[in-house]
Amino acid sequence: MSEFLTIDKDNLQLLGGNIDDYPGGVVLPIDKPYRWTSADVVRKVKFIAQKHFHKKNLKVGHAGTLDPLATGVLLVCLGKATKQAEALQAQQKEYIAHIELGATTPCCDMEKEIDQRYPFEHITREMVDEAVKGFIGEQDQIPPIFSAKLIDGTRAYEIARAGEEVVMKPARITIYDMEVLEFDLPKLVLRVKCSKGTYIRSIARDMGAALGSGGYLTGLERTMSGGFSVGKCLKMDDLTEIMKK
Repeated sequence: MSEFLTIDKDNLQLLGGNIDDYPGGVVLPIDKPYRWTSADVVRKVKFIAQKHFHKKNLKVGHAGTLDPLATGVLLVCLGKATKQAEALQAQQKEYIAHIELGATTPCCDMEKEIDQRYPFEHITREMVDEAVKGFIGEQDQIPPIFSAKLIDGTRAYEIARAGEEVVMKPARITIYDMEVLEFDLPKLVLRVKCSKGTYIRSIARDMGAALGSGGYLTGLERTMSGGFSVGKCLKMDDLTEIMKK
């Protein structure tokens, strides 16, 4: 299989007008905007790329979904690079997670209102450091009920939004490293290096529980996906530069 072409901040070259000039396809590492869905990014890229390449059936996809409230590295694949999306998605990822201790939400982030509050004044930096050690390694993680996990062919979030009970099955994941970047009660900032399929929202929930409190995600940035770092990612406005008519 031909190697795909990567267009990033270090290689901000103009793309030719024929997708066949790129036999391995093209990968665009995008810094996903806040409140955009991953599908929103793909639709926007596809609209621009179809016009640029004059090809209505151009294949465009992404490697690894980011929640709407998250930002950072989203790999968008064009043409034959879509065949490598699964392999790209399987690579190690890194996140910066902002967690609010002392409360929970049904979705484990700020998409929904706080549903329960807990004491947090007892939490010390030493407790956090000890809890972090317990997250390192291979483990079973329960995904949030408001997630895209399939349950008998239906997305978990669709069942939850319908007010029905959702029973989530654990998924096997690996946390390679976790580092405390900031501790200022009730705020906690972590750097997390993890495997495909890891829900950082679940880490926020489980960290709160491990500290005898609650926790939910207030901010998330994917800083690395495989060998792609957020510092080299394209902004959405860059697309018009590399795909000029």
